[in-house]
Parts: sequence; structure tokens; C-alpha cells
Amino acid sequence: MEQAQAFLEESDALAAVIAEHVGDGWDRPTQFKSWTVNDVLVHLSFWSEAADLAIRGDPAFDALKHSMKDAIRTHRLRVLENARIGERGPALFDLWQASYRRYAESWAGMDPKRRVAWIGPEMSLRSAVTARQMETWAHGHEVFDLFGQPRRESDRIGNIVFMGVNTFGWSFQVNDLPVPADLPRLRLTAPSGKIWEFGSGPDSIAGSAVEFAEVVTQTRNIADTALRVSGPDATRWMSIAQCFAGPAEPPPGPGQRFLQTPGG
Repeated sequence: MEQAQAFLEESDALAAVIAEHVGDGWDRPTQFKSWTVNDVLVHLSFWSEAADLAIRGDPAFDALKHSMKDAIRTHRLRVLENARIGERGPALFDLWQASYRRYAESWAGMDPKRRVAWIGPEMSLRSAVTARQMETWAHGHEVFDLFGQPRRESDRIGNIVFMGVNTFGWSFQVNDLPVPADLPRLRLTAPSGKIWEFGSGPDSIAGSAVEFAEVVTQTRNIADTALRVSGPDATRWMSIAQCFAGPAEPPPGPGQRFLQTPGG
């Protein structure tokens, strides 16, 4: 299952930039809700562990699922994450690295079509692992931005692009808006130079696949990209796009998320 390898590579890329740049800056605030590097690694560790319990069919997932639903309902999810993952700094970094490598190796040998329980509707194993890659890439963004480190993207970004396309309807539904009849025509250029095309509607979106992924993961505002957007449905989608679950989240405002000056 190539998604497991993509998850591993995404995690390794984030681990490398942390190892090179973090120093004693584990609690430096990022541009994402002032989360710190510690916060990012707690979040990634928690949700990857939850996914692994679900994927393995571990009975412990049922109890954790109940706790997660209650935490979401009471807006105490961060409290739950921090209570379950107690390590910080280098100890947390080591824990996270060991766990994502173990998960990736385990998931790689499984049937990608197998159904997996989750907090909401069940999903395919392929989708569950892609979600882990997406979360790692998206939350990695605030870390790369914090350290002023440009990312070296690869065509594994295609998994996140595909997730963004598949959540077209969800982006409208979660904002209590009618879902347009047609997916806009997408013509996106992958890091390798390949052209990825989706949709056949009258509206259109064209440009970088990486920038499209940044918009649907809400790591950049559409105004801070060079994507060419035409038509009302495409314009509305890019203003509310959200490829992750949970309640509606507003994207960052123009200029709020950017690659910071190293050391700044």
C-alpha cells in the first residue's frame, strides 16, 4: 500500500527539519493557533495511535472513541491529547518517530480496501492512512514555516490532492451550504511536472498541485497562492475548502500563514 510509504516519507521529512532546527525551541509558537512544536507532535502522536488501534481492531479503540467524541463535543480535545501523550521535547520526538515508523511498517502489509472503524463513518484503510499523511503534511507546514525552511515536495502530494477533490461536497455541507452540481475542472501541475486533471464542471481551477493542497488543508489562504480560479462555485469552494473532519473551520486570512525568515 503506497499510502503507508507516503505517510512514512512525510513523517521523515518533518522529523528531519525538526532535528536540524528545533534546538531548545520546542515551545516556540507557530502561525497555527500559536501551537508549538510540542503541540504538533502531541497531536500527530495521538491521532496516529488512535488510527492504529482502529486499524488493528484493538478493543481499546472503543473506549478511546467514546473519549474523543466527548472531548469534541465539549471542546476539550486538546486536553485529551495532552493527557494521553505526556512526553515533551526530545522524549516526545523519540516517541513520535518510533511510533510512526512502526505504524508505517505494519500498515504497509494490509489490504488497502479493508474497512476501518472511526469516530464517524467507517472508511477504507487506504483513506485512513492517507488521512495520517495529510495531517502530517498539514501540521508540518507550521513547523517548516516557523523555521523558515522551504519544503521539498514530491508527487506523494497527489494523495492529499485526491482527498481535497473527494471532500468537495463536504466543504459545502459542513458550512451548511448547498453542494454545487458539478466539480470544477481542475488542471494541476504536480511537483514532477505531471498534469493531474479532475472534474468537468463549467468552473475551473488551474495551477500548482501543492498550492491546491495548501488551500484544502487550510495552510494557506487562496489569495496567497497563484492558483487561477474561475467561476462562482470554484471561488466559493476555495474560500471554504476543508479536507479534514470536524466542524467548519475558517481558513487563515490573507498573509497570515507564510514562510518566516529563518530565526525570526
